Amino acid sequence: MSNARVPAVTLNTGAAMPQLGFGVFKVPDGEAQAIVSTALEAGYRSVDTAALYQNETGTGRALHESGIPRGELFVTTKLWNTEHGHDTALRAFDASLARLGLDYVDLYLIHWPLPRRDKYVETWKALEEIHADGRAKAIGVSNFEPEHVRRLLDASGVVPAVNQIELHPRLQQSALRAFDAEHGIATEAWSPLGRGNGVLDDPVVLRAAEKHGRSPAQVVLRWHLQLGNVVIPKSATPSRIKENIEVFDFELDGEDVRALQGLETGERVGPDPNTEN
Repeated sequence: MSNARVPAVTLNTGAAMPQLGFGVFKVPDGEAQAIVSTALEAGYRSVDTAALYQNETGTGRALHESGIPRGELFVTTKLWNTEHGHDTALRAFDASLARLGLDYVDLYLIHWPLPRRDKYVETWKALEEIHADGRAKAIGVSNFEPEHVRRLLDASGVVPAVNQIELHPRLQQSALRAFDAEHGIATEAWSPLGRGNGVLDDPVVLRAAEKHGRSPAQVVLRWHLQLGNVVIPKSATPSRIKENIEVFDFELDGEDVRALQGLETGERVGPDPNTEN
């Protein structure tokens, strides 16, 4: 059992969200229970899933069988693109909650804005109702650009608690992070390690890893944490799951941080939020 103490970020709802959580993207449902159980044993208390991932059932089973009190867990799931619209979003949330076997989730996100379909404002109204009912303790968005968030703010009084976006040393999202911070929205990084785009093999990262006696992944995760990002690394390998949470007993110095800032290329590994439909 890891003794890693994960600091929390206070959301605009007042809720405490662990700054480092566990992502289950591409984990098959049949393997989710064992993999999430490994993460919980390693000390993770925040788990990020989605309807798209089709592993809410196995994830929920791991949460139930962990013996960890529900109040110590932070569970996130997301509304998929096919369920935009007020009534469909409400039904989709009910289905996610049933698959997870939970009475509530800690965070519910709209997975993509889909601006061409232009239904994200009415979808957000459904999330507001879910939040008001206490079935999602916080609501937020994923892959939203400033113009999408501004429309939500204009249409409602409820500010998203979180904006989960692609964010790694090759795509640092400085303007979007500043926008989120200005509006009291926590920025959460998906694909924090760059998902195969060469970040972990970059000489800058390798030098910092050698300097601190750490793995390249630990260096990149530490960079995120020092920037204030919430981060959800995914791994199915027990040794990496444990390694990824052991990042709270060292610190990058100014030289390391500046070197990592120099890795920005603006290249995405995922879709562009303005064209994804």
